[in-house]
Amino acid sequence: MPAGEPVDVFVPIPQDDAAQQLLKWEIDQPHMTGGLAAEPAYGNRFWHGHLDKSDGRPLEISLSATVRRKVVKGPLGAPDTQAYSKEELEKLGRFLKADARVPLEGGPLDGIDKELGLKLGDKQADKQAVARAIYDYVVDNMEYKKVGTGWGNGDTFWACSAKYGNCTDFHALFLSLARRRGIPSKFEMGFPIPDDKPSGQIGGYHCWVNFDLPGRGWVPIDASEARKHPESRELLFGTQPADRVKLSEGRDLQLGEGHRDGPLNYFVYPYVEVSGKKFAQVAWRLDYAEGETAPAKIPLPAKAL
Repeated sequence: MPAGEPVDVFVPIPQDDAAQQLLKWEIDQPHMTGGLAAEPAYGNRFWHGHLDKSDGRPLEISLSATVRRKVVKGPLGAPDTQAYSKEELEKLGRFLKADARVPLEGGPLDGIDKELGLKLGDKQADKQAVARAIYDYVVDNMEYKKVGTGWGNGDTFWACSAKYGNCTDFHALFLSLARRRGIPSKFEMGFPIPDDKPSGQIGGYHCWVNFDLPGRGWVPIDASEARKHPESRELLFGTQPADRVKLSEGRDLQLGEGHRDGPLNYFVYPYVEVSGKKFAQVAWRLDYAEGETAPAKIPLPAKAL
């Protein structure tokens, strides 16, 4: 990185919600002026650091957080034909809109929607049944694999044509199909935490979705894990295991002050701008340890700049 240029660093912090509680966090970095901030659309918290003029040497930043997780079960039950109230629609409106890579219209979606309608028959007014049909369609028609290029962007039309990808592609397709049928649905992102190892290193992110039932609340689903683990298919429609840590929700995120180079497709890794332009050469490492007092250590980044 050239010396003499301004640098802004954004590091996501675990969020508080029904599934997890952030007990404490701290950041170790001697280089920058910074503090806690939140992006305006979804309230995702992060640490934002700023440096007026880089000396060209690497910056090393370490974030550690202690998070308490629990299993969450969604309010599934009898058929749900209840309409959303005016207040619910006002609150949930953002979760019914398209994102840049999650459209609500288009030929591929029209064909899938027609297929779902034929399958549902007279159950189309039952939002729980509609969400289950969409979940089953995604699990049955998408293959989890990471080959070639194009996967991993959470692009609905990619998912429709390629019919494979990672968790972002699976859940972009779910979001498009659910939202266009009037079911509010939100995208969440974080890191998987293995439940069979008390400590270790994490190689990459994971994402999942929640859809809303009127008068009941959010229901978690994980279509990509259901595809990878067929034995968990029923569990993962309505239950979120405690095997993950959430760092953000939403797509097309504009973080606020210091973020100038266009909205983020999603926010899970440290994001860096130099002179207002995205800086891609960011190295990161994530370690975790389970226990009552052991924090999930997140050194970010290792000699990144």
